Amino acid sequence: MKKVVKFGGSSLASARQFKKVGDIIRGDKARRYVVPSAPGKRNDKDEKVTDMLYQCYDAASEGRSYKKILEKIRSRYEEIIEGLDINLSLEHEFANIEENFVNKAGRDYAASRGEYLNGMIMAAYLGYEFIDAAQVIFFDGEGNFEPDTTNQELKERLEHVERAVIPGFYGSKHDGTIKTFSRGGSDVTGSIVAKAIHADMYENWTDVSGFLVADPRVIKNPEVIETITYKELRELAYMGASVLHEDAIFPVRREGIPINIRNTNRPDDKGTLIVESTVRKPRYTITGIAGKKGFCSINIEKAMMNAEVGFGRKVLEVFEHFGISFEHMPSGIDTMTVLVHQSEFEEYEQSVIAGIHRAVEPDFLEMESDLALVAVVGRGMKASRGTAGRIFSALAHARINVKMIDQGSSELNIIIGVKNSDFEASIKAIYDIFVSAEM
Repeated sequence: MKKVVKFGGSSLASARQFKKVGDIIRGDKARRYVVPSAPGKRNDKDEKVTDMLYQCYDAASEGRSYKKILEKIRSRYEEIIEGLDINLSLEHEFANIEENFVNKAGRDYAASRGEYLNGMIMAAYLGYEFIDAAQVIFFDGEGNFEPDTTNQELKERLEHVERAVIPGFYGSKHDGTIKTFSRGGSDVTGSIVAKAIHADMYENWTDVSGFLVADPRVIKNPEVIETITYKELRELAYMGASVLHEDAIFPVRREGIPINIRNTNRPDDKGTLIVESTVRKPRYTITGIAGKKGFCSINIEKAMMNAEVGFGRKVLEVFEHFGISFEHMPSGIDTMTVLVHQSEFEEYEQSVIAGIHRAVEPDFLEMESDLALVAVVGRGMKASRGTAGRIFSALAHARINVKMIDQGSSELNIIIGVKNSDFEASIKAIYDIFVSAEM
């Protein structure tokens, strides 16, 4: 059995955390390929190493004083090495980093050094082979990830390597220039490695015991989701719920490799299992609730709209012209509503209104601002009667006015629009009726 294990920044922030990680890896012989992040915060007042690297690089490349911040970064790593009592010197590495910073090697290079150095420490601590991600993960000249080239190179490199550490977050272009994924990209590296070795499991270790049914900032101690499908995860992640980089799903999904979200500080917790499909019945009717604030609606009315061929296309072309993407578009016989991010829309609102008038000559047009969208997601909803009724009954009981309803044809989710001021109360009402009441 082969497992890829990725550890986040909070899991590797100190020597103490490193030791926890070492115990986890040694506790299962299948955990053979390790993907580390850069050291995160040790406490609320601390700084992430990646943020310090950005600061140091900006100062060095602009000719400003950078020695103090570089020394601060060096001391973080030395503290970890000393705490682990391993024989490793990073003097040569820091000399190279300083030279490359002064010579303006790029912010991607700067950011990648956090994972690179942590990978070297992890390999020395475990006695695993260290493989620089720049040698096995590739991007084209435009900075786009090359999955096929990477997969082939990783397969060949790891075929005869029993145990290895591959730093997360970065790779290289073919000219050797370092290129990073977006923040949180170590999740993506772990997924890429899992695909290349045909892993039986991709374990993603972080500081929470899995994916939660609702945002803990809104619901106190929400339940953990035991099993979730990729489709459900996509729906919830799109609406803001996330413990995993969105792009980390695709490489393993195509291979049918499950992802297990685990807690480094509570390693006995089972966490959340993310799978393509499952016959396991969900614990609750819904899988999760997520949402975002900051939307506005543009409501268009025109008699016989439904008989006017191309009406919807003409309206959406106006939004496209100004580079505004729409989130949802519920419609009736003579009405059509377009929901967009308010921050994207405000700058162009009058131009968009004028464009709609010219394009379709509506009878009436109005806008409403400060809206929030709440997504109720769950594969169990399809098999349960009255799910929508229970949602709206709960919202009515909480005296919340529903502004918009949109349900996908898959019956996997229901999107509800409410006022921003009702956002938290809406999530609480739905959580209570589907989770607290079903426990």
